[in-house]
Amino acid sequence: MTLARAEREEFAELLAGLSPQQWESPSLCERWRVRDVAAHVISYDELDLRGLLLRFGKGWFLQDRANALGVADLADRTTDELVDSMRLHAEPSGLPAGFGGMIGLVDGMIHQQDIRRPLAIPRTIPQDRLRAALDFARFAPLIRGAWRARGVRLVATDLDWSHGRGPQVRGSGEALLMAMAGRRDALGDLAGPGRSTFAAHLGA
Repeated sequence: MTLARAEREEFAELLAGLSPQQWESPSLCERWRVRDVAAHVISYDELDLRGLLLRFGKGWFLQDRANALGVADLADRTTDELVDSMRLHAEPSGLPAGFGGMIGLVDGMIHQQDIRRPLAIPRTIPQDRLRAALDFARFAPLIRGAWRARGVRLVATDLDWSHGRGPQVRGSGEALLMAMAGRRDALGDLAGPGRSTFAAHLGA
């Protein structure tokens, strides 16, 4: 939970420094602008169990539909209000607090990069946060990182982390995380004899 809080605090600082044009820019998430990604990250924190079940029910129990409903619920908030909400919920609550805050940490880290990559705003992710996110992303049901990385060995070049067996795929921990999350944008930052196999799995 401490790592998740630090990640969200940094995320809020990123958002607070964006221009109006950047808020309306496309993210790596299909059909979502930067402001939509920011809204999504905090859209589950205010829901109790009943609210969570209602949202998923309205979304036909499909994750993408439930996510879209959450973004729509916050569509009338200003960008300042979205930043304030992220600061208010720096420590995840509700669904993002699951697994001791791991859902909030990994979701926040991936979505922060969904914004930073298209806007060309680099960052250095603290290794303790990145290593925790990489470990969790392997088996998180909605990420399925180990499934996408089947048949290859992922090797981080900037921290002591690896996973899997087979021909190597090498790159920064951030690029490996984003690729495990299905972001093809990260493939350009990866190398090694297993890269083509890994790339073929990203749509799976």
